[in-house]
Amino acid sequence: MPSADKPTVAAKPRKSAVRRQEILRHATALFDRKGYAYTSLDDVAQAVGIKREALYYYFRSRTEILIAIVGPQTSGLIDGMQAVLSQTLPAQEKLRLAIRNHLQRFDRHCLEMTIFLRDGVMGGNEELHVAMRRVWKDYESMWTRLIDEGKAAGEISDLGDSKMIAFGILGMCNWLARWYNPRKSAPIDSIIDTYFAMLSQGLQPMHQRAGEPSALTAPARVARPSQPRKKST
Repeated sequence: MPSADKPTVAAKPRKSAVRRQEILRHATALFDRKGYAYTSLDDVAQAVGIKREALYYYFRSRTEILIAIVGPQTSGLIDGMQAVLSQTLPAQEKLRLAIRNHLQRFDRHCLEMTIFLRDGVMGGNEELHVAMRRVWKDYESMWTRLIDEGKAAGEISDLGDSKMIAFGILGMCNWLARWYNPRKSAPIDSIIDTYFAMLSQGLQPMHQRAGEPSALTAPARVARPSQPRKKST
């Protein structure tokens, strides 16, 4: 008589995979604290507790480490934006969802987004530029498409070149890398609502501005930076 099936035991991650994640974790913290330009492979190796030579088994360069850190986040931005564009929704609602897709990355993966956007590493790093150029071009094109479709539908005012408008929105969103702290700043949902309110009311066609604000353009919550609590005496 055949024996009963034994319960499946989840396989343990390989030691090399665990070490790789440990390197990325320490490198992320160092890049955030010291800046990418001022963090060496020696710094990363010391933080992990291994020799510099051992790092080369996992990563060939500091740039390769950075790409491994930010790559999943940029892929997530692309996937999220594709989902937004595929929906049959008014342009203003797509705009709100696109802003949410971008800004929520700061809440969930603050360090990864910050080290990539804050220090301007794309401009001076050819290896990183080559690796990420196609991804960012695709993402920028998606934002431009959203603006173009909104103009064509008469739901977004034709204020100028769509790519210029898209870059302006992305610039505003990316500036969070300079000041956002998920433990101290306004809640990310409040920031999303505030940014959307500013953009949607500014991009709304002129003939629609005379009436009452719609549910899509009325600000739900306005973000206010949190104030430190006064110590009781």
